[in-house]
Amino acid sequence: MKINELLGTKYPFIQGGMANIATGEFAAAVSNAGGLGLIGAGGMSVDMLRDNIRRCRTLTDKPFGVNLMLMHPQVDEMAELIVEEGIKVVTTGAGNPSKYVENWKAHGMVIMPVVSAVALAKKMESMGVDAVIAEGTESGGHVGEMTTMTLVPQVVDAVSIPVIAAGGIGDGRQLAAAFALGASGVQLGTCLLVSEECPIHNAYKEAVLKAKDNSTIVTGRITGTPVRIIKNTMAREYVRQEKAGADKMELEKFTLGSLKRAVFEGDVVNGSLMAGQVAGQLKEIRPLKTILDDLYTGYAEVVKGLGENGP
Repeated sequence: MKINELLGTKYPFIQGGMANIATGEFAAAVSNAGGLGLIGAGGMSVDMLRDNIRRCRTLTDKPFGVNLMLMHPQVDEMAELIVEEGIKVVTTGAGNPSKYVENWKAHGMVIMPVVSAVALAKKMESMGVDAVIAEGTESGGHVGEMTTMTLVPQVVDAVSIPVIAAGGIGDGRQLAAAFALGASGVQLGTCLLVSEECPIHNAYKEAVLKAKDNSTIVTGRITGTPVRIIKNTMAREYVRQEKAGADKMELEKFTLGSLKRAVFEGDVVNGSLMAGQVAGQLKEIRPLKTILDDLYTGYAEVVKGLGENGP
């Protein structure tokens, strides 16, 4: 079963819940383009999340959802808020959503946690979630160790619920590969940063477009908080200090507020330009509808070509 059959969307695509980027307006635009738009609660207060949900609802009549970062200090209130607001789809990251699952299920929500390992996927299934998002280390932002190519098939083999592939998906070839690995759909993030509708600063978009295959770096591997971003002055200095043995307090001086500086101010020198390795494939700013349509059309062409040419 493709995930769009469960969600009621045109395409089996989920937009990543990117903090400070995934606003109500952006989620609505993704939903209107045929995917599942998600409002990213990371970086929001409870009141901000409520406002974004209500704004999204005025801008689309298509399904949309909310992504909750479980390390958020107000997550308990947010978990209740999405029930009050009648949200039907929730994805979660950075933690275990077990304390909320029973209540969410009682209100008919589709629950899809992000996982980076087989053991966590199996635990999520045992709690009764509807699907899991298996995110490989190619993705932007917070990452695990396993690649999408190795993680997805192992999760697919380990659970009986739908698996959504995330990390390193930007064109039809990668979409075809995700389906070949057994995924029921994909989560998209980096390739949507360069959409016309994405609310990030134009300088951030240009940095993504200029990225090459090796333009990203993972900060925080040594300290246990790995985050993939585009290489810049801040990223290089962070890694240098990290390797020199700087503690978390010292390293936080580099990252505190850095994502907001990138998103809102276009600081491409000291901002945190979260992006995945697929950035090297992205060459132009296009409407969301064009991006999603081309992704699915490209997938169909790849599959047709494989059938015609054989092994």
